[in-house]
Amino acid sequence: MFHRKEKFVSEDVEGPQYDGAIVADDTGSEVVCPPHTTEKKLVYRIDAHVIPFLCIMYLLAFLDRVNIANANVFGLSKELNLTEGNKYNTALVIFFVPYILLEIPSNILLKKFKPRIWLSICMFGFGLVTILQGLVHSYSGLLATRFFLGVFETGMFPGAFYLIGMWYRRHEAQRRYSFFFSSTTLAGAFGGLLASAIGKMDGLNGYQGWRWIFILEGTLTCVVSFFFFFLLPNFPEEVKWLTEEERTFVKARLQQDQGKSAAERPIKIGDVGRVFKDFKVIVGGFMYFGLIVPAYGYAYFSPGILQSYGYSPIQTQLHSVPPWAAAFVFSMVVAWFSDRFKHRFAFAIMPICVCIAGFAILINVHNHRSVQYAALFLVAMGAYTAMPVIVCWFNMNLGGHHRRAVGSAWQVGFGNIGGIIAVFAFLKKDAPKYITGYSICVAFVCVSAVSCAVYGAMCLWQNRKRDRSVRDVGLTEYEKMELGDMSPEYRYLL
Repeated sequence: MFHRKEKFVSEDVEGPQYDGAIVADDTGSEVVCPPHTTEKKLVYRIDAHVIPFLCIMYLLAFLDRVNIANANVFGLSKELNLTEGNKYNTALVIFFVPYILLEIPSNILLKKFKPRIWLSICMFGFGLVTILQGLVHSYSGLLATRFFLGVFETGMFPGAFYLIGMWYRRHEAQRRYSFFFSSTTLAGAFGGLLASAIGKMDGLNGYQGWRWIFILEGTLTCVVSFFFFFLLPNFPEEVKWLTEEERTFVKARLQQDQGKSAAERPIKIGDVGRVFKDFKVIVGGFMYFGLIVPAYGYAYFSPGILQSYGYSPIQTQLHSVPPWAAAFVFSMVVAWFSDRFKHRFAFAIMPICVCIAGFAILINVHNHRSVQYAALFLVAMGAYTAMPVIVCWFNMNLGGHHRRAVGSAWQVGFGNIGGIIAVFAFLKKDAPKYITGYSICVAFVCVSAVSCAVYGAMCLWQNRKRDRSVRDVGLTEYEKMELGDMSPEYRYLL
C-alpha cells in the first residue's frame, strides 16, 4: 500500500470508526472526516448507493444470459429444431464473440459517458434483445439475438468491478466484490424458481413456456433500466449524494490506500499498451480464465445434468436452486474472513480445491443420484466463491483509473474465452456421464490455481524488491499518479 501520513485512534477491518477520523491527501495535508458523520457511517452510505443497484443490474444481466438453459428444459431445442448436431452449443458460444472483444472499449466508454448512463443504456439493450429471443422462430434468429445479447452485456461485469474498485479501500473490498458477484448465484437460484413458475404458462396465447421465460424476464430488465438511469452510481468525484466535504474525505482515504486515481484525464491508446507491459496483468487473465470454464459449464448445463438424473422439468428447475443458494452463503463467509485477515491467496486456493473435489466425485460416481447432486453443490460453491476473490485481488492491486479500467476489462474479456471452451466441453454425445466435460473443467481449474500461485509470487517479489530499494526516488506526484501500482511506493496485497 502507499506509505502516507495517517493518524488513527483505533482501526479494524473497516478502517477508522469514530468521529474526526483523519487521513492524509496526496500532498500530505490532513483531511478530517466531516463532523456530522463518521467514516463507518460514510462507508455504509456508499454501500447503500453503490452495491444494491449494481447487484440487481448484474443479477438481471446474468439471468438473461443463462436463462436459455432453463428455456431448453421447456422445449426450446425441440421447437427450433436444435436437436441435430451441436446447434444448441453454437447458439451459446456466439454470445461470447462480442462479449470478449468489446470489454476494453466498453470500459473506456463507461469512463467517458459516466457509469449510470452507459450501464443503463446497455441494460435496456440486453433486456430488449432477451424479449426478441422469446419471439424467434428459427435457428438463425436465435443466433442473431444471442450475438446482440453479447454486444449489450459486454460492459456489465467489468464495468461494475471497475466502479466498485474506485469506491473502496483494498481491505474493505472483498465482501463488496463477493456480494456483487453473488448476484450470479442469486440469479441462478432465482432463475430456477422463476422458470418453474413461468413454465406453467405453457400454451398461453399460443406461446410455449420457454418463450414466456425470455419475454417476461426481458421485460423486467427493460423496466428496471429506466429507473436505474437515475439510480446507478457514478465515480466518487461525480456523485451528488455526497457533500463537498465528504467527497474530499472519500477521495483522500482512497488516495492513501491506492494513490491518485487520474480521474481527471481520459484513457488513451497509449495507456492500454503500457498496462500490458506488466506481466502480472497477463497472469491475472489466466487466473480468471481457468475458473470461467467450470462456472459457465455449471450455469449452462446443470439443468440438463439434473434432468438426466430422472427429474421432471419442474423438479429440475427446483433442484437447481439449492446449489446456487449454498454458493452464495459460502462465498460471503469466505469473503468475510478474507477481508478480516487482509489476505487473498489462501482464500482463492481453498474454494478452488472444493471445486476440484466436486468434479472428482462427478467423474467417478455415476449411479448414486444423491452423491452426484451433492457434488454439484461443491462445484458451484467452489467456482463461484473463488472467482470474486480472484477478481477482487487482481483489480484492487491495480492503481489508478487507466490501469484499473484496462486491467479489469482484460481479465474479464480474456477470461470469458473460457466460456467458449465450456460450451463445447459438454456435448450431447457425452450425456449423461459427461466425463470429458468434467475432466476439462478440472484441468482448467488447475490452470487457475497455478496462475494464482505465480501472481502471488510476483506480488511478493515486487513488494520485497521495493522494500529494499531507496524510498525517495525523486518522482513527482504526477509521475506517481501515472505509474499507478507501478510506483515504488505502492505495495501489493497478497
